[in-house]
Amino acid sequence: MNGCQLTFFTERNRRHGHQTVCDWLLHEAHALGIRGATVISCAQGVGHAGAHHSAHALSLADQPQQIILATTDDEADRLLDIVRAENVHVFYMRMPVEFGWIGGETADQTKHMRLFRRSGS
Repeated sequence: MNGCQLTFFTERNRRHGHQTVCDWLLHEAHALGIRGATVISCAQGVGHAGAHHSAHALSLADQPQQIILATTDDEADRLLDIVRAENVHVFYMRMPVEFGWIGGETADQTKHMRLFRRSGS
């Protein structure tokens, strides 16, 4: 399948309303039916204004995070439209990718395709 990889860059303490930007993005992706996301907590980074961000022993608040999604072009357009409409200040990259599943299909495959799967379900 062809589509794109959306990667959002934020910090652990950044908020949109009552949620972190990370949690808000994951919620919106789930609501759009986007089937998967990966959140990577980074050791350090430099923001667009040149400020150094990093995790410290006493506080993880400034820790950089990446939220990575493999989406169809339509899903990416819809998610970016929501982010713009909500005026969320977040840096992103959008790159064309090919994605899909490798390996035999199993009866349990559909349970592995859901975002935010609860353990035991």
